[in-house]
Amino acid sequence: MSVIATVDLSCWQQGGRMAEQVAADVDAGLQRAGFILVKGHGVDPALARGVRAAAREFFAQSDDVKAGYSVPVGGHGWIGPGAEANAYAEGTETPPDLKESFSLGAETATGNPDVDRVWFAPNVWPGEVPSLERLVTEYTAQMRRVADDLLALFAHALGLSANPFAAMASTPTWTMNINHYPPVSVVGEPEPGQFRIGPHTDFGTVTILDREPGAGGLQVYSDEAGWQDAPYDPDALTVNIGDLLEYWSGRRWPSGRHRVLPPQPHAPEEDLVSLIYFYEANHDAVVTPLDPPIGKVSGLAPVTTSEFIKERLDAITVG
Repeated sequence: MSVIATVDLSCWQQGGRMAEQVAADVDAGLQRAGFILVKGHGVDPALARGVRAAAREFFAQSDDVKAGYSVPVGGHGWIGPGAEANAYAEGTETPPDLKESFSLGAETATGNPDVDRVWFAPNVWPGEVPSLERLVTEYTAQMRRVADDLLALFAHALGLSANPFAAMASTPTWTMNINHYPPVSVVGEPEPGQFRIGPHTDFGTVTILDREPGAGGLQVYSDEAGWQDAPYDPDALTVNIGDLLEYWSGRRWPSGRHRVLPPQPHAPEEDLVSLIYFYEANHDAVVTPLDPPIGKVSGLAPVTTSEFIKERLDAITVG
């Protein structure tokens, strides 16, 4: 049995007794592993297929073409192989992750150049794949809607009388990574301890993942079951909470620890693309953790969103 619960967002939106059951299932599921599967989200699956197809067109370009869009970790553009080692965020030194990414984010500039350069830099769109901008813009709008719906549900699951996330995520920072996990014929045989993405937790409030199932796919960690293959449902989005929401909840809900396995010996030519939407909060939001009895830890100091997340981004950057 998987430790990851499946919930239906449409049942929550209908209200009444079913909504209360959804909230209870969310609380129990997030306490176990920081992960849930979410059905009834209202996102057209054809949209994700379109984004994935356009992304594959970009990743199929030559390295010289992609290098023209190259950015460091945290930037908006192409993040090439060897740039990240996510396990470093846990203090574990590993070889670089076996992936490449196309990354973009919020563009709601504040007018402060120091803030905007880090958190609201303009997105860069490859001219070689003109459909990518339109598709991703529509997709991220849908992800923002789902993220806000989830945070409203989470506030209710925590027993809060009002939703604090609404005001604190009015102009949030967010990032979308389109991750490409190439086959062994492209990346070579994995080194010892090397993953497509090393063991880590995400940094923000909620992460929404549309993924392809695979042998070298997503695994989730829980104290109850250790590492398990994440269940896959083609009608569901995979959702996990990040470090900021763990902290905000007074550590009631653990940030979902996960990894993506390297290409497996029985499927060396597997080639996967994942769509990952990382949601956060306003860059200057001051997050005050919930004390017991809602939270599990008392006396946690308030933190500012941008400082909290930037520290973690710096930790995973190779070099």
